Amino acid sequence: MNPLGITLTLVVFYLFSELHARKRAFYTNPVLLSIITIAVTLRWFGIPYGSYMDSAVIFKFLLGPAVVSLAVPVYKGRETIKAYAKEITLGIAVGGTVAILSAFYIAKLLGGSEEVLLSIAPKSVTTAIAIGISEKIGGIPALTAVLVILTGIMGNALGPELLGLARVRDRIARGLAMGVSSHGLGTARIILDDELAGAVSGLAMALNGVFTSLLLPYLIEVLK
Repeated sequence: MNPLGITLTLVVFYLFSELHARKRAFYTNPVLLSIITIAVTLRWFGIPYGSYMDSAVIFKFLLGPAVVSLAVPVYKGRETIKAYAKEITLGIAVGGTVAILSAFYIAKLLGGSEEVLLSIAPKSVTTAIAIGISEKIGGIPALTAVLVILTGIMGNALGPELLGLARVRDRIARGLAMGVSSHGLGTARIILDDELAGAVSGLAMALNGVFTSLLLPYLIEVLK
């Protein structure tokens, strides 16, 4: 098997993780810098993206177990999560709805076409769910996938800092905000800072996916 994808990904991410450990700032975020660096490297050397992905397929395989492993902190924090069940449910409902409406109307204000509006509406849920929703409501699945990834990257890079600026200190609230707004990548970031917030984020990510998939097809008829 061609080791290019595995080697390039591991080396680049390790280097930027070390940089971020020494200089903690949003512009040293290892996920953001790794994606940019790998994209530029592939472009510079004329390496097809398909070839890179084929040689890094192990990471795609490991993504499933990584997502499932989020159940561990959820289980460990189950008593706290039960105690805040109403708040978490309300937060997901309100946050998921605001995520849809804010994206839709900002894009509309900027002159986005109907296809773009339908593609951006599900951008705050995981890629697999968002693509399915996009297909159902008439969006462009490929564009939706890009927007979902960009949302996750920005949440990973800026989410905790923005929550800090907004003086959001509560662990449950921070987890809800990250999980609902920036799904898996946001959860991966917040869980490094706070396991309980990460547990809530992982739960919110999953439940918001279900909530959005049920709500959006009906809500979009009203928005049109």
